[in-house]
Formats: sequence, structure tokens, C-alpha cells
Amino acid sequence: MSDTIHSLSTAGLTPKRQIARWSDALTDLCGQFDVDPLEAASFEGRINYTSVSQLKLCQIEASQHRIAHTIARSRASEHPYIKILFQTYGISHFEQDGRRIDLMPGDCLAYDVSCPHTIISPALTRHEVVIVPKKLLQERGFRAERMLACKLSARTGTGRIAHEVAHAAFDEAARLSPITANVVAESLIDLLLLPLREADTAFDRVGPEAMYIRAQMFIREHLRDPDLSIEQISAALGCTKRYLHMLFSERGMTVSDYIWQARLQHCRQELEAHGGKTITDVAFSWGFSSSSHFSRMFRKYFGVVPSAIHKTAQGILSSDI
Repeated sequence: MSDTIHSLSTAGLTPKRQIARWSDALTDLCGQFDVDPLEAASFEGRINYTSVSQLKLCQIEASQHRIAHTIARSRASEHPYIKILFQTYGISHFEQDGRRIDLMPGDCLAYDVSCPHTIISPALTRHEVVIVPKKLLQERGFRAERMLACKLSARTGTGRIAHEVAHAAFDEAARLSPITANVVAESLIDLLLLPLREADTAFDRVGPEAMYIRAQMFIREHLRDPDLSIEQISAALGCTKRYLHMLFSERGMTVSDYIWQARLQHCRQELEAHGGKTITDVAFSWGFSSSSHFSRMFRKYFGVVPSAIHKTAQGILSSDI
């Protein structure tokens, strides 16, 4: 028979043990995360999980919280997974590479687990998740090595079919023989790829959304360049500066805002991860040319000065020695 369904709950534990239990569970499934209950007195979480051949299938329910897979915890070789997350209850906010994606029931999110990201759930949420080794997607010709987070619909079309099959596979996992489990997993991967390939095809048509994503990719790849400019971006993408301005303004920001916010986020992650580096070293490595300018923007964006983050990281580093 295939794998049985395992259950884990934080019920009955002290708040500190609840966080430790949840962190351990996530580590076993797909990677190391920092867990924050968002000022709640306790954290209530439950995971039911199983496997179907090489796929991991999970049903997750959790009270308000934030999980973060930081640069310090990010090693692509350790967690080479793509996660397909189906939001079934509540609202979540996903952030990765300077992008924010809001998820509601009926939404599906596909993303690279190994890349730094955060998920904030301000209230009770439920997710159904399929964790897929990247190699299985790459074997099918899907470009998983540089996959950007992608929101899809599971309300209709291929997204709905993939979700229903994933749900049924979870329910039947314990009754599948190893041979049958392998066939089901192969079929499920092909189904999950259908909405992803549709999104990939739309991307290749170079519509506004695709151009916006390409602009994000170019910016991310050149963030450390202090001379990065809208002229450079528009020339690389083959579009006008006016069109580029329009793409970002429709999403409530300027191109410059996006660049500086992405740099600030990387700076904070690096300050949190590497207490041994100086603030100036971190700022200059991410395209800032003035320490005072960096400090002002950092405080304006995060509401805290960079030295406070740096001191905390140094304290943690010292305690580990």
C-alpha cells in the first residue's frame, strides 16, 4: 500500500512549543521557516499529510501567522521543490522577489519553495498543497529552474480539474498500491502542469502582464547595479519608457519605487542573515551609494532603523557561537 495519512497538531502545547512543533513540521515537508503568530497569545495549527509516489500532499489549517523562508535559510539545493497551493478558506498574502500576491478561496499559487518568500495569514486559513520535486517538472520540459510565483484560478477550467484530482488523490492515498500510486502521481503532475503551461503560453504572448513580469525579472537580476534605470530596463525589454511607467502605475507604484523597495527587502534579509557584515557593506552591495540615504529609506519603508535589525542579528550570531 501507499503511504498512510499522518496528522500533526499544536493543540495542548505551550505557545513556545506550538511554534517549535510547526517549524519542525514545515522543515520535514519542504524547508526551514521562521514562524510568527502575529502577536496572538497562541498558535493553533493542524497538518494532515501523505505521499503519493514522489509527491507530498498536505491539508493545512492554521490560525493567524506569518511564515518566512529567508535568505539565511535558503539553499536551493536543499529544497528543490515547486509548491502548488490551493487556498480553500481565508485570505493569505504571499511575497517573493518584491511581488505581493493576495490569495482568496478558489485561488491557486505555484511557486519555488527554495527562493526566499513570506506568507502572511491575518486570520484562520486552510490550504491544500501539492509539493512537487522540480526534477519531475523539468523532465516534462517545464522551465522550473527559474519559475516566478504564479497565481491561477482553481474555480474553473484546468485549475479546477487539477485541484479536484489532487483532493481525491489525498483521500485515496492510503489505499493505493505502490504501482498505482506511481501512475496516479504521474497523471496528477500532468494535470497540475496544464494550468501552468497555459500561464506560460500567455507569458510568451508578451501582453501587459507578461511584460510586467519580464520587467520584474530584469530588475531582480540587476538590483545590485547602482546605475539601474528605467532607460536601461526599457531598452532591454524593447518597450518605451512611457509604456513601462504605465505598467507599474497601474499597480500603484513607480518603476523607481519598485526598484528601491526590492533593494530594501534584500538589504533587510541580508542584515538579518549576516550580522557580521556592516550596514554600509550591505547597502552598497544592493545598489545604494549613500549610507544616509539608505538609512532614511529603510526607516521610512520598515518603520525601524537598519542598525536595530543589525544589532539583533549580531546578538543572535553571538549566542550561536
